[in-house]
Amino acid sequence: MARKPDGPLRKGWTTGACATAATRAAWQALLSGDFPDPVTITLPRGETPSFALVKAERGTGWARASVIKDAGDDPDVTHGAEIIATVRHGTPGSGITFHAGDGVGTVTKPGLPLPPGEAAINPKPREMMIGQITELCEMFGATGDVEIEISIPGGKEIATKTWNGRLGIVGGLSVLGTTGIVIPFSCSAWIHSIHRGIDVARATGRIHVAGATGKTSEAAIRTFYDLPEEAILDMGDFVGGMLKYLRKNPVAFISIAGGFAKLVKLAQGHLDLHSSRSQVDFAKLAETVGLAGGDGDLQEQVKTANTAKQVLELCQAANVNIARTIARLACESARATLDGAGAVEIVVTDRDGMIIARHGIGDFDQFRPKITN
Repeated sequence: MARKPDGPLRKGWTTGACATAATRAAWQALLSGDFPDPVTITLPRGETPSFALVKAERGTGWARASVIKDAGDDPDVTHGAEIIATVRHGTPGSGITFHAGDGVGTVTKPGLPLPPGEAAINPKPREMMIGQITELCEMFGATGDVEIEISIPGGKEIATKTWNGRLGIVGGLSVLGTTGIVIPFSCSAWIHSIHRGIDVARATGRIHVAGATGKTSEAAIRTFYDLPEEAILDMGDFVGGMLKYLRKNPVAFISIAGGFAKLVKLAQGHLDLHSSRSQVDFAKLAETVGLAGGDGDLQEQVKTANTAKQVLELCQAANVNIARTIARLACESARATLDGAGAVEIVVTDRDGMIIARHGIGDFDQFRPKITN
């Protein structure tokens, strides 16, 4: 994750807001002959941003406009992308239809807010575009039969940096955004992806999902259970975001895999494991070492340790299984957040991806023949 810069952060505009602005400009040009530049739209919460046009083209029965996405100070992979809307008169009675152009993906799995086969243009951006089309139809006395095609040049390549493939969105990016505004470093896109991953897992009948703090622990848990792609959630540091959504949208079994340091934080009650938002409490960790059987001298060493990795090494040298105790405490923290919505296990891995501790395995091992694939 990119480092958050110092000082006030500049907000940006979602892909959905940019697509809406381009759509309004193109449709207005098709109805009136003139492109509004800049083009102003109204967002769901009442903001009225204006966007400069990059493209402004029209022909018989069609018009095309584009804007450049400005994500503000957020490290958004789509920052600087060109968002293009091409509008055409639709077949009478067809209403407003949406189509995926170059660089916009298509939904292929159930569980997302759109059915398989639909362009990956999410419901809220669709609603925003429909609002702009309807307003202009009333203004110019036009019918509302419109084809809207959204394109993002290079979107297929950009999409490889997102979780779209895992969610079953192929061929490009999703057009997202519920408010139209990008809040820098809000991590909303990441958490949104976790939620959609859970939706896909449930819709495809998965009763076992796994979230991991990183690639190494993800590979370990995936190999251990031979889990398919749709059962893996891109949890990262957002264990709280995953567990809270699972509390409302449960599955039977949840594995949480991670390195020792990250899971120490979960054991200590943190639900956001990023280094800028939670830290290991070494005094508290020393007490945990005592619970695991560590003597007073070892506890004093832990209090002055520099890293959780150092604590793990000290305990391993003293033959104290601190990883097992951390797994138990982390499991208790996760269970408290889930509040009974599914069984949970914790899997602690080392830096080489070896599993060094598990807790909550009783429920899993009892049903393991059912949950392996």
